[in-house]
Amino acid sequence: MAGDTGIRLKRWAWVHKWSSLVCTLFLLLICLTGLPLIFAEEINHWLEPHHYADLPADTPRADLDGMVGQARALFPGQVMVSAFIDDDEPQVYLWMAPSWDAIKDDFNAAHFLRFDARTGAVLENSQPQGDQPTTFMEVMLHLHTDLFTGLTGELFLGGMALLFVVAVVSGVVLYAPFAPKDRFGTLRTGRTRRLAWLDTHNLLGVVTLAWALVVGATGVVNELSTPLFGLWRMTDVAEMLKPWQGQPAPAQDALASLQRAFDTATAALPGMQVTSVDYPGAADGSPHHYVLWAKGASPLTSRLFSPVLVDARSGDLSGVVAMPWYLRALEVSRPLHFGDYGGLPLKILWALLDLVTIVVLGSGLYLWLVRRVPAPVRAPADALPSTGD
Repeated sequence: MAGDTGIRLKRWAWVHKWSSLVCTLFLLLICLTGLPLIFAEEINHWLEPHHYADLPADTPRADLDGMVGQARALFPGQVMVSAFIDDDEPQVYLWMAPSWDAIKDDFNAAHFLRFDARTGAVLENSQPQGDQPTTFMEVMLHLHTDLFTGLTGELFLGGMALLFVVAVVSGVVLYAPFAPKDRFGTLRTGRTRRLAWLDTHNLLGVVTLAWALVVGATGVVNELSTPLFGLWRMTDVAEMLKPWQGQPAPAQDALASLQRAFDTATAALPGMQVTSVDYPGAADGSPHHYVLWAKGASPLTSRLFSPVLVDARSGDLSGVVAMPWYLRALEVSRPLHFGDYGGLPLKILWALLDLVTIVVLGSGLYLWLVRRVPAPVRAPADALPSTGD
């Protein structure tokens, strides 16, 4: 029986070692870039503060069609691509492009105008995306999500996150048989430096166990967002759009107004907030519809989105698209991953746990490196967690 246990532990030790070694450097990168991303909202407000007219809090929003009219007057001949109606700040972004062909060839051809949502005044007129310098937060986001390589990087980092989950689970299996023999938090500081770091590694690993599993698992799900949304568009959305197949797409000057589409979607989903609109013809939308995205109004539902299709010509409701379970799981995973549904206190907790995880990863790498150095005497306890020494 003891021999079987030893063989089983050796196998788990092999799994833990190699799953950890393969993913450690990439997980360190993910943890380091994740720190500023936890506070992305606060950092963006600090780096790029927005100033608005001093108006009463109950000032009604300006008409969206007036903003569209200004945008078209400033850039005649260009196409409207999308709109973002901010629910945190009184601002509206309208995205435009020289043509649909231009933006389909290169999304960086798009640019935006930012409006005050209450006065309708233009606050900012951006350069095309390709002409704008890359910001610090954009660099952090790309390093965290795709290593600047698009879908390939997303899937690769998703694989690294999956290996991290395997490393955490295998670490629990290795440590569990020895945990009852130790007083929790025991650090053998009086012996070798390696034993002290081993105990620190095990202790911090236990402390962050549940958090690491949640963040690792939700990281895997988040990295699958591109193929999951692609699957949804090819199945559920394609089925819903079948009645319009073969019909000519309306020109932009024949579209129902943006404000009409916004009002229709708002009425279809009471209690939810419409925050973004894809114009007919957008890559992720429909040639015959406005696609509007509405989200819940509470902190817990603010990451749960529902898409609404509004007929591009009439402005009437075509339907509310049901989100499949796998996209709901994706939406739920995002606030759990970044800890941004509980305000600043939860963000600070997430950051502290992230720092502890960096220590766990670094100490694990150190423990492997020092084992590669020959030593004149190696205590048997070096290879396993403390047994109560």
